Amino acid sequence: MEQAKGKLAERQNIDMEQAFTTLRGYARSHNRRLSDVARAFIDDSEPLPGLVA
Repeated sequence: MEQAKGKLAERQNIDMEQAFTTLRGYARSHNRRLSDVARAFIDDSEPLPGLVA
């Protein structure tokens, strides 16, 4: 989870709390587990439309 927050924070130039809120919101709105979204984001194993501008 920390890796995903760091990667998202860097890409979007936001702080870690905002990155967590973004990841959590994405997971909730797509009815997915936060850990699965974080793993997919770190690995680039699937597209996550709307997560990164």
